[in-house]
Amino acid sequence: MHGSCTIWIMMTSLQFYFCIFLVYLCMVSSVWSADIKTFNVINFGAIGDGRTDDLPAFLKAWEAVCQSESSRVILVIPKRKKFLLMPSTFDGPCKPSRMHIQVSGNIIAPNSKSGWDGAASNAWLTFSNINHLTVNGNGVFDGQGHIWWSNPCMNDNTSQETQCKGPTALIFRRCDQLRVRGVTITRSARSHIILTACNEVSIANIRIMSPGDSLNTDGIDVSASTNVRIHNSLIATGDDCIAIGGGSSNVSISGITCGPGHGISIGSLGEGGFEVVEDVNVRNCTIKDTLAGVRIKTWQGGEGYARRIAFEGIIFVAVNNPVIIDQFYCPSKVNCKNDTAAVALSDITFRGILGTSLMDEVINLSCSETVGCKNILVDRVYISSVNGNPVHAKCINAHGRYTHTRPAVKCLLPP
Repeated sequence: MHGSCTIWIMMTSLQFYFCIFLVYLCMVSSVWSADIKTFNVINFGAIGDGRTDDLPAFLKAWEAVCQSESSRVILVIPKRKKFLLMPSTFDGPCKPSRMHIQVSGNIIAPNSKSGWDGAASNAWLTFSNINHLTVNGNGVFDGQGHIWWSNPCMNDNTSQETQCKGPTALIFRRCDQLRVRGVTITRSARSHIILTACNEVSIANIRIMSPGDSLNTDGIDVSASTNVRIHNSLIATGDDCIAIGGGSSNVSISGITCGPGHGISIGSLGEGGFEVVEDVNVRNCTIKDTLAGVRIKTWQGGEGYARRIAFEGIIFVAVNNPVIIDQFYCPSKVNCKNDTAAVALSDITFRGILGTSLMDEVINLSCSETVGCKNILVDRVYISSVNGNPVHAKCINAHGRYTHTRPAVKCLLPP
């Protein structure tokens, strides 16, 4: 009997504290919920029929979101709707400490170039000076790039024609603590996502989709940004799946399925003068049916450096140029510089790479004849030809070592 009373008292005490705990959770939840405010673009006049220009409604909604006194806000783009947006910029800084754009519906660009009349044609949607921004959902950004890809001047870097190059779909400029999750970006006229001057960025579980013959449609371009993580995403484009540009550091790329496209690149660097890239790690990615696999590309005559770069755990499937350093980059092959200055490359690792190539030259380390590359490591890299031909490596002024690699990289010079 005494034991039963003790158990009953213990249970009563536990129940009492459990109730107190539940009350506490409810209070915290209520405070947290009260501090979140939701805005739906429909309530600001958006139609979502795919024909009406919904930009005025979106801008009204953005003004309300950005000026909200709530610490956390959610802008809802509802599902089963298609919102036509003319090119625009969504500016900060904003009052809330957390900004969240929930993309459940589809957002489409104009389906004719006249939609860019009176607007800059280099970008469709730009997000600028917004900290702690999250963009997520299972919705789609459709850049309607097919109206641009047929331009005869699209691949002409010297052309000054307006409405020629085509706009980037999404630009994030000076957005720190940025999160992009789940969304699909398709058919951009040019690059799909550009990050510039951003810090602490995480992009995950997104899809980027454009045809392999669409010109200059990079998946994600990173420039002048730090502490960037891009992972677990599918990228199929007509150019680089991911390109890391000057001023970028501490970039981690993993779990990317890339192809078609031009692979994952550092650069190009040096065309604009002094440029720096450092501490980039690309790992556990699959690259299939691409023009290049993993590469570093720099222009002659550039200055600066790229260092501490690692490509690890990469699988190639029928890739044209699997492993490449190209310090003679000049895609037009016209008026190419012949200059002794070059971006200095050092501490570059290719490790744990396996796969097949459409070319017999599967490793090409073509470094500056005057500056050269230093401290290259090629370790456990096994690449074979799709057609069964013997494969080989090529080097120009590349210093480093190789271990357990096929083909052997005997052309590497001593460190």
